[in-house]
Amino acid sequence: MGVHPAAIVSPGAQLGREVEVGPFAVIEKGTTIGDGCEVRAHATVKTGTCLGRHNRVHEGAVIGGEPQDLSFEGGETGLVTGDGNVFREGVTVHRSTRPGGATVIGSECFLMAYAHVAHDNRLGDGVLLANNVMLAGHVEIGPRAFLGGGAGVHQFCRVGRLAMIGGLSKVVQDCLPFVITDGSPARARGLNVVGLRRAGLVASQLRTLKEAYRLLLRSSLPQEEALGRLQQLQDPLVDEMVAFVRGSKRGIAHAQRAGTDEV
Repeated sequence: MGVHPAAIVSPGAQLGREVEVGPFAVIEKGTTIGDGCEVRAHATVKTGTCLGRHNRVHEGAVIGGEPQDLSFEGGETGLVTGDGNVFREGVTVHRSTRPGGATVIGSECFLMAYAHVAHDNRLGDGVLLANNVMLAGHVEIGPRAFLGGGAGVHQFCRVGRLAMIGGLSKVVQDCLPFVITDGSPARARGLNVVGLRRAGLVASQLRTLKEAYRLLLRSSLPQEEALGRLQQLQDPLVDEMVAFVRGSKRGIAHAQRAGTDEV
């Protein structure tokens, strides 16, 4: 197919090999479109965007738009993606608000229709955002995390690796890796057992993570004492959870009162 004659592609755009551009799509100057990408009808790729290979930008998506930030004063800012991402209909992804900065999306991410990724976000590989997910600025999403439809994430929050966020959740604190977090405000509900099994974790690993969850969120131990007990488990997945908690600036989403979750 190549570039449709009704598409608008700036001479200042760099297109790789076997790129397909649909009718009425717009690719602005200062963009790089990697080999094998597809930009479908009425999609827009804005200045400062660098798409890796084999990304698919569906109809009506706007990739690399200016940040929705009152402090933004222009300048060269960017959006950088890895390979094999899917941006479905109406998705919006904004570039950084800081000169020289970049919003970063990994590889093999799936952003469903009308999801929004704001400026200076960082998404790891394999992230899945369901329809209408809203990420505010400076959010970090760990690899293979899943965010359910309509979930909203506050500025500067983090979501850990292989976490699951329930649909319509209001996330105002960091969400632990390997854990289901749900509600408004979002609270830890238990391990993401299904997602962890799909990722290849075995029964012994799940048992250790369940013990870590119990110590951290159900034991009533002070946080530092609980983290010390977690380190005694000598497990790399648990160590990842400990590092995540200690790196938190907004605090973590704790569990609700006893009896309201399952691990």
